[in-house]
Amino acid sequence: MEGETKNMIFVWATACVSLFYCHKITTFTTPGTTGLCTFLPVICIFFYLPLVLTTVHFSGTTSFFLTWLANFKLILFAFNKGPLYSISSPLPLYKFILTACVPIKITTEQKVKSSPAMILNYSIKFTIFVLLLKVYEYGDYFNPIVKMALFCVHIYVVLDVGLAIVAYVARVILGFDLEPQFNEPYLATSLQDFWGKRWNLMVTGILHPTVYLPIRKVSGRYLSKKLAPFPAVMGSFIVSGLMHELIFYYIGRLKPTWEVTCFFFIHGLLVSLELMVKRAVGDRFRVPGIVSGPVALGVVMATSFWLFFPPFLRCDTEVRSCKEFVAFLELLIRGRFVGPNDVSCPYYST
Repeated sequence: MEGETKNMIFVWATACVSLFYCHKITTFTTPGTTGLCTFLPVICIFFYLPLVLTTVHFSGTTSFFLTWLANFKLILFAFNKGPLYSISSPLPLYKFILTACVPIKITTEQKVKSSPAMILNYSIKFTIFVLLLKVYEYGDYFNPIVKMALFCVHIYVVLDVGLAIVAYVARVILGFDLEPQFNEPYLATSLQDFWGKRWNLMVTGILHPTVYLPIRKVSGRYLSKKLAPFPAVMGSFIVSGLMHELIFYYIGRLKPTWEVTCFFFIHGLLVSLELMVKRAVGDRFRVPGIVSGPVALGVVMATSFWLFFPPFLRCDTEVRSCKEFVAFLELLIRGRFVGPNDVSCPYYST
C-alpha cells in the first residue's frame, strides 16, 4: 500500500506538470488542429499513467478522471470549447488544473443551501451504507449475483454521499461546485431519462460536446433533421463502451472481451428506438412513469447481469476493492501501511 501511495503521488504530480504545460503552451499556439497537436503528448501520458497503478480505487479513479474526462476536456480546449476555455480571460492556473483533473465546475450562481429534504435524502443513503456493512457479514450465504447487486448499491451510495461531502468542502473552501455524479437514477421513467439525466452525469456532460454534437453536425448533412440525431446517439454510446472497456483493462489488466462495449451498443439501440417511438406517437399516447420506470430499470439490470457485471467479476474487482478498503481503515485506525493482499474481507472470503 505504501508503494502504491508513492505511485499515486507520482501520477498526479505528473498530471499537474502536464496540465501546467497545456495551460502555458496555448499562449504560443492557435486554436484547432495545431492546438490539438500540442496537447497530444499530454493525452498520451494520460493514457499511460493509470498503468503505473495497480489498486482498484487508484487505477479506476485515475483512468476515469485523467484518461477519460481530462483528455476529452483537453480536446475541447484545443478548439476553444469546453469547461477549460474562458471567453473573457484564461482560467487561472489552479482553476485550470482542478477543472481538468477532477469533476468540478466553476459556478457563479447563488449557492443552494441544504434543505431538510436533501439532509434526509443523504441520511437515508448513509443508513443504507451502514446496513450494507452489516449485511456483508452474511455474504457467504448469498448467490454471487446477489453479492454483485449489493456491491453496485454500495458503489452508488458511497459515490453519491461522498461526492456530496466533497462538494460541500469545495464550495466552502474554493467556491467550486462538483458536477453531480447521479440524480436519483432509481426514479428514471425511461432509458433516455436514465442515461441522459440521471446516471453518471459527468460522462453525459463530456460526451455531448465531444461526440454527440460533432457526429450530429456531420450526419445532418446527409440525413433528415429527424434522423440526424440517431447516429450521434449511437456514437456516444459506443465511445462510452470503449472507454469503459479501457477502464476495466486498467483495473484488471485482462484482455478485453468487448462485452461492455456490446452492453452500451445495445442500450444505444434501445434509446434510439425509444426516441423513434416517442416521435412517432407524440402526445397521443404516453406510458405512465410508474410503469415505464420499472421496465427501464429492469432492462438496465438484466443487460448488466448479462454483459456488464461478468467482466467486472473476472477482474475480482469486488474482492480487491473490499481488501483495499480494509487496508485503508487499517491505515486510519492504526497508522500503519498494510498491503491489500495481507488483509481479508469476510464478505468475499469464499
